[in-house]
Amino acid sequence: MTNKVTMYTDGACRGNPGPGGWGVIMHYRDTEKTLNGFDSETTNNRMELTAAIEGLRALKRSCDVDLNTDSKYVLQGINQWIENWKTNGWKTAGKKQVKNVDLWRRLEQEKCRHRITWHWVKGHAGIRGNEMADRLANQAIDIGIAKK
Repeated sequence: MTNKVTMYTDGACRGNPGPGGWGVIMHYRDTEKTLNGFDSETTNNRMELTAAIEGLRALKRSCDVDLNTDSKYVLQGINQWIENWKTNGWKTAGKKQVKNVDLWRRLEQEKCRHRITWHWVKGHAGIRGNEMADRLANQAIDIGIAKK
């Protein structure tokens, strides 16, 4: 039997940069698990990447993952751009340093542990998993700001 996990990830930021949060909801068989976290000074793209990283990192063993994200940045980066970035010494086609290279490297490490099918979903379109991940990300910001 395979370890099939369905995961929704989302990041949020109030200001860009500003306080940010990430959220993950995952389903394995009949179990649902949620995760979220806060960063006091970040960007939306960093939170989108962090959500995917932390969701994958939370899996204790190699899994078949359907990972759903509303971030085209994450989706295109991991599926289209990353190999060229690595070949070019983590430089873009315009010879500029890739932004968030630390997170791209971490995401690639997590990706190697699993068999991932990446899916783009439209944000704020009533898709339950995406809406829940968004709520978790924003909840993390609210809690993080309240603790300051």
